[in-house]
Amino acid sequence: MCLGIPGRVVEILDGYHNQIALVDVSGEKRKVNIGLLEDNPAQPGDWVIIHMGFVVEKTDEEGAVRAMAGLRLLGSGDGP
Repeated sequence: MCLGIPGRVVEILDGYHNQIALVDVSGEKRKVNIGLLEDNPAQPGDWVIIHMGFVVEKTDEEGAVRAMAGLRLLGSGDGP
């Protein structure tokens, strides 16, 4: 099972072959690798799902909200 954390791309950082982005995750900015999205590169404003420091997919705001709700549910211990 893969747990992904949603975030929104703030900027693509200079250098690193355009594979490192600054992503806002619940108000905290993190550097993540976007190199796995070769065919559909992430751009500022895009919502993404992060796993182990790598963006594994793009999503939309609704998908990001659902992902965060799932993470909160897991953290609450109120799951099935």
